[in-house]
Amino acid sequence: MATRWKRRPEGSTWGDFGEDDQLGRLNLLTPAKLKAGIGEVTEGLSFCLSLPLDFPGGAVLNPRRHPPRLSPTLQDGCPCLNFPLARLDGRNTDVLSDDQVTLALQYSTQWDSFAHVGAFFDAMGNGVKEKVYYNGYRANEHVVGPRDYRPDGDVDVDGPYGAHALGVANMARKAIQGRAVLVDLKKHFGLERRYVGYQDLMRVLDADRITVTPGDMLVLRTGFTEVLVGMNREPDIEVLDRTASVLDGRDDALLQWITDSGVAAICADNYAVEGLPAQESTLGQRPALPLHQHCLFKLGVPLAELWWLADLADWLQARGRSAFLLTAPPLYLPGAVGSPVTPVATV
Repeated sequence: MATRWKRRPEGSTWGDFGEDDQLGRLNLLTPAKLKAGIGEVTEGLSFCLSLPLDFPGGAVLNPRRHPPRLSPTLQDGCPCLNFPLARLDGRNTDVLSDDQVTLALQYSTQWDSFAHVGAFFDAMGNGVKEKVYYNGYRANEHVVGPRDYRPDGDVDVDGPYGAHALGVANMARKAIQGRAVLVDLKKHFGLERRYVGYQDLMRVLDADRITVTPGDMLVLRTGFTEVLVGMNREPDIEVLDRTASVLDGRDDALLQWITDSGVAAICADNYAVEGLPAQESTLGQRPALPLHQHCLFKLGVPLAELWWLADLADWLQARGRSAFLLTAPPLYLPGAVGSPVTPVATV
């Protein structure tokens, strides 16, 4: 029992890593696990696993998220791009460029922190469901927004706003690095949309002789970003909605495997990792994002989306390999819920 909760969600890891834990299963990225990742490096080759951050283009994947907007900073009211410092001091011979960006932090290749998805949950066992995040952290106490949305009417909230707990800064301090295994769903299922459940995943692991051990980061290649990149920043949402495999978040056996496997993180080249909309097989109240809720809210398993995996996957497949060293810290940006990331695979 912790001070923030008297009951925890069934099957969750709340409290397992400490009352005030904010890393979840990233705690399994131990020195031994990092050494195991380093042990997978035989060639000294590195692969960039990020898209250009102005992909996908437009806002069709998520209407809240828009492409980055670059602009120069200002020097004495003048745009600082090709700015001659001689204008300030005639003796200077320098030409200066300096810029800034307005960026949706989960627009392109990204990490989701545990502050990204919570749930209404009766953490105090008093019959009242509150807005709660991993390990019992609370909305508008630890994850603070400008408004508290309530059934009896919205209430404005005083700042400062942001994720004062569970944000990406914790993940950056952890300096995410360790052994990862790539599972190539595209190789087995092609580019047609398929909701991949437990049985599908087990068949792939068996066929490719892949062993997932506790603390590994699971990396899923579906081919989604390969189709997306071919659209050259003009994404066709009707095509993308039919493209590539997604995990079936309604498959209880798959969710239980994620629990039992001990994976430290799940990274995918598709949008959202799981299928949206989730398959409807239950009645009554249920999460719209069942895999997100299972991983981010219950287990403390961070999710990553829209990675570029084609080059790495082809290289590993040609050599009969699946494991590699993954280095993927997010931006060290206090208060942020999500973050762009430039993951690096080393083989």
